[in-house]
Amino acid sequence: MSARKIIHIDADCFYAAVEVRDDPRLAGQPVAVGGKADRRGVIATCNYEARSWGVHSAMSTAQAQKLCPDLIIIPPRFDVYKQASAKMHEIYAAYTDCIEPLSLDEAYLDVSASKCCKGSATLMAQEIRQRIWQELNLTVSAGVAPNKFLAKIASDWRKPNGLFVLTPDQINDFVLALPVKKLHGVGKVTAGKLERLGIKSCADLREQSLLFLVRHFGSFGERLHQLSLGIDNRPVESNSRRQTVSVEHTYDKDLPDLESCLAQLPLLLSELNKRYTRLDRSYRAEKPVVKVKFSDFTQTTMEQAGASITLASYTTLLTQAYQRANKPVRLLGVGVRLQDLLLNKQLDLFEDNKGGI
Repeated sequence: MSARKIIHIDADCFYAAVEVRDDPRLAGQPVAVGGKADRRGVIATCNYEARSWGVHSAMSTAQAQKLCPDLIIIPPRFDVYKQASAKMHEIYAAYTDCIEPLSLDEAYLDVSASKCCKGSATLMAQEIRQRIWQELNLTVSAGVAPNKFLAKIASDWRKPNGLFVLTPDQINDFVLALPVKKLHGVGKVTAGKLERLGIKSCADLREQSLLFLVRHFGSFGERLHQLSLGIDNRPVESNSRRQTVSVEHTYDKDLPDLESCLAQLPLLLSELNKRYTRLDRSYRAEKPVVKVKFSDFTQTTMEQAGASITLASYTTLLTQAYQRANKPVRLLGVGVRLQDLLLNKQLDLFEDNKGGI
């Protein structure tokens, strides 16, 4: 692990920060970027002044305005955010060409082989943060660690506008005290199950045998075991490929029943087909996926391997998904899991030649 040097960069309140930068009159005021309340809008992001009132991303705009009556809601300007993101990536590229973007405001950088700053990942992270501030007037937080899992946690450790470095000799003590909810891939459901088993920290997790974890969590149990030891061998993938293509829509008024949901399928599938046909021939549809978000903001997804990509398949999946809650629906989504034919060719080539290497 000591040979790897990973930097995780995460912009602070990115969309909102861009808006405040471009309109200094907003400085010090609670600002959020999102949709209008009367259009059933949702908060995309907000600044720390807004967060102090309990506002957060993915919250309905109506609820956010109840919590913070003076909240300034700004419609998103994605073209501007993309420009800022592109300039940040130009800065990253001065230090490494191994960059894995996670979103417009977040990326992993593998600087293990970089000769910049005498090979110091810490100095590179400092320079990157300084340049983004000087050139874009935006702040970012950075984490430096020997792997992606720890670098991402580190970038959040001293937010906003912070830098946190984890050296190999610090990892064991750091991870021991880490709450399991911080582990990559542990959501609310898994965190709840772990807590019911009396597992709240990585120290608790290490006390369990690998067999125990696999019995309770399947193949993810092995992943939990590795993360509790600070191990994450995932590479920084600079040429990431698509895994899905999807379409979703939030409705101005809740869809009251299953019948009204099913009536929306043809239109959603028509848009999905347009997006799918834009893909090149290196992808193949593998299985259909349906997403349902109910009026209380709970959501569920259904997918089925081997099912045909047809209206009948989506009808079946949507019916099953709806029946999990039987509540009015605010959002519907349809998608396709993709098979990467290029990856399959690469794997076949490896299999054909591995005996001669």
